[in-house]
Amino acid sequence: MNNKFIALAKQNIHQMTPYVPGKPIEETARELGLDEKSIIKLASNENPLGTSTKVKEIISAAVPGLSLYPDGSAFMLKKALSVHLGIDTSRITPGNGSDELLRLLAMAYAGPGDEVIFSQYSFVVYMLATLSVSAKPVVVPASSWGADIDHIVAAVNENTRIIYIANPNNPTGTWLSPDQIQSLLKRINSKVIVVLDEAYIEYSDDTDIHDSISWTDKYQNLVITRTFSKAYGMAGLRIGYAIANPQITDVINRVRPPFNVNEIAQKAAVAALSDQQFIKLSQQNNQKGMQELQQGFKTLGLNYIPSKGNFITVDVDNDNKKIAEQLLSAGIIVRPLNGYKMPRHIRVTVGSAEENAKFLKVLSDIL
Repeated sequence: MNNKFIALAKQNIHQMTPYVPGKPIEETARELGLDEKSIIKLASNENPLGTSTKVKEIISAAVPGLSLYPDGSAFMLKKALSVHLGIDTSRITPGNGSDELLRLLAMAYAGPGDEVIFSQYSFVVYMLATLSVSAKPVVVPASSWGADIDHIVAAVNENTRIIYIANPNNPTGTWLSPDQIQSLLKRINSKVIVVLDEAYIEYSDDTDIHDSISWTDKYQNLVITRTFSKAYGMAGLRIGYAIANPQITDVINRVRPPFNVNEIAQKAAVAALSDQQFIKLSQQNNQKGMQELQQGFKTLGLNYIPSKGNFITVDVDNDNKKIAEQLLSAGIIVRPLNGYKMPRHIRVTVGSAEENAKFLKVLSDIL
């Protein structure tokens, strides 16, 4: 049937396809007639440890205030982040997840005739954010499944407005060293906004830690985005933040919707910051689980991409959709990466020891 309302939409919308999230546990149980408790979701890079006890306590206490609008400036959250990060509140912008901030930056700095650069195998929201403002996406070739600094620099021209880089990268888990990122920043015109997406930064081990926030002092065009969805285990509350120089913060706030971060999310994020022990436990669980999955893939003779996130991408040496469907029939949800033009790869979230073992057992049986 000819859909006249699609035809009425702006031309850039025709190029976009809706983001497809990981299949919910409830939907899987309903479709396959399985018990929800038997289903393992390893598709969306969620924290298998759940959420900090402090977060759960503050959510219960916040319920009576739900009839009131939240603090539009997120004062208490920005104050807590200021202390945690050691920066002034004027450099912090709250977002409805870091995804919203990625889109707001595109809205503020790009439009028709402009170009936005990101790497092959990058987070799909970069493409969606670019097309949503009628800018031109420039996808540069990756190197070893990750961003290639030389290719990115070579793609920059007078029309370039934004560069998106994820570190670690989703969905491949690849990692750029501090020297590589600073090499890019030194070679890029300061009129180009460089967005460093650090959604998985809390999973970095001691050898990878770098003070990227301090770089925003030297490189005024650098914006860092982070989230509470991953290591903090708050994906359902949708809250993230951006760090930038105050002038960029001011620009983002001009396009940021009022009350974009709800009251419970704000209070929960403040509580989450006060429980860094939970983050340490999450890191330890992730390191142990990553080793379990890597060893399992080696045993199965499967090639995987070394990852610095809380997920790992593996070549299943087969049609990934077929393998994903067979895993799904056993109650295990993973992410096939055919949408990223990786038809043999699936992305698997690091789960608990029990979840990892069950996944590897079922995958072994399938293969």
